[in-house]
Amino acid sequence: MPTHHRPQGFSDRFAYGFTKALRLCADTFFAKRYGHRAIVLETVAAVPGMVGATINHLKCLRRMCGDDGWIRTLMEEAENERMHLMTFIEVAKPTLFERLVILAVQWIFYVGFFLLYLVSAKTAHRVVGYFEEEAVLSYTLYLKEIDEGRSANVPAPEIARHYWQLPDDATLRDVVEVVRQDEAHHRDVNHGFADTLAGDAAIDRAPVPYPPHATTLSTR
Repeated sequence: MPTHHRPQGFSDRFAYGFTKALRLCADTFFAKRYGHRAIVLETVAAVPGMVGATINHLKCLRRMCGDDGWIRTLMEEAENERMHLMTFIEVAKPTLFERLVILAVQWIFYVGFFLLYLVSAKTAHRVVGYFEEEAVLSYTLYLKEIDEGRSANVPAPEIARHYWQLPDDATLRDVVEVVRQDEAHHRDVNHGFADTLAGDAAIDRAPVPYPPHATTLSTR
């Protein structure tokens, strides 16, 4: 499951260093409270897809050209990350302080990422690719916590069973597994977008398959 894109050039190194700095902040703030970590981080993770879709949509309108499927892909990514948030809210109730952190971080990140995408869409997608690498790692550690009994393997929330088409007896572990698969897919797609923008079309990276829910968006 873990796949790492080795940084090449200043743009990649900037994206990688920025991601590692945010990872350090998350590790310091949340430690092993993975449910609460997921709530805060998923509010941020849902931003890049919407920003990328918006900017690409406007660019296509200006240039009167097609988008090669990027807009739909990025919109679905944003929706998918929002569903991660809605799921983990049912698992770990956010505190008032965490809600205030979300308000501050989301606005700062939205503005910053929007400007980054305008300056260098390649770097922006690489940042997301590295974000998702860290997300895969975090959810892998979350699975370990569940397997070793340090986090309760509670029944999967109804919203998760509906969205991921899970059986009625699905558990939190099942949810974390499909969420990790989502993040792995986003990782590969965004690294692929960055490669395309860099003119690296020769790279052959087949993305991790997406779960069945990709063909039907939730109406929640």
